[in-house]
Amino acid sequence: MVIEAQVRPPLPPFNAETAAQKVRMAEDGWNGRNPEKVALAYTPNSVWRNRSAFLKGRPAIIEFLTEKWATELEYRLIKELWAYEQNRIAVRFAYEWHNLSGQWFRSYGNENWEFDENGLMARRVASINDLAIDESDRLFYWPLGRRPDDHSCLSDLDL
Repeated sequence: MVIEAQVRPPLPPFNAETAAQKVRMAEDGWNGRNPEKVALAYTPNSVWRNRSAFLKGRPAIIEFLTEKWATELEYRLIKELWAYEQNRIAVRFAYEWHNLSGQWFRSYGNENWEFDENGLMARRVASINDLAIDESDRLFYWPLGRRPDDHSCLSDLDL
C-alpha cells in the first residue's frame, strides 16, 4: 500500500539552501532504488520526459524506475544544484552502473524540475548520455545506498 505524501518540504519559493536540500533529498531517494518511495516525491499526475520516454503519473513512474533499476545494476548517483528560481530547480548529475553483461557506464545528464506549492515535483525533464567505461575508471565506490556526506561532489571530481 502506497501512502501519498501530501506535503514534501522544503517548499517553494526556493533559496540556495532549500534548493540544495531538495537536490540532496532527490539524490538520496534515487540512490535508495525504491520506486514506490521515490514516486511519492512527485505529484500524482507528474509529467516526465526521461531521454525519449514520456511518462505521466505515479504508476508510470514506478513502472519506469522498476525497469530501470532491474537493468542498471549497482546504480550510484550524484546530483548537483545548477540553478533555481521560485518553484524551479535545474540539476546536473552523473551516475555509474553496469548492465547484465558487466559493462560499466557513467551516465551524465541535466534535469529541469518544477514543483507544486506542496513541494511535490509536477514536471521533470531529463536529458541523459551514457559513456561506456572500464570498471577501473569508476569513481563512485560507496556502499549501495545514500552517498556519504564526505564523498566528493561532481565539481570536486571534475565531472
